Amino acid sequence: MLKEFKDFALKGNLIEVAVGLVLALAFAALIGSLVEDVLMPIVAAIFGQPDFAGLTIDVGDSSIFYGRFINAVITFVLVAFALFMFVVKPYNTLKARQASGEGDAPAPAEDITLLREIRDSLAK
Repeated sequence: MLKEFKDFALKGNLIEVAVGLVLALAFAALIGSLVEDVLMPIVAAIFGQPDFAGLTIDVGDSSIFYGRFINAVITFVLVAFALFMFVVKPYNTLKARQASGEGDAPAPAEDITLLREIRDSLAK
């Protein structure tokens, strides 16, 4: 049973997933900092207040904190846009370059074709 667990734990896929998870967590911190420290101050400059969390509607003895929801929506949109610009767009561009490069193999030069024909005729 211990050997089976060792084989499972040391498989390449599990290690790749673990590395991917660690990188994803680091990337999430990076994107979070980009949104909170760079993009949200720009949004705050546009709307005149640094944070919308203080926006509430008082209903009786309770409050509806719709400003927090606005903050969450803005953060989501900015994170999604940052991921699109820094991950999805470059990945799609790379895939398109690879796809166009694979199907268009250059034709061999005329002298190479002639040499191949001579080689094939001598091999007969």
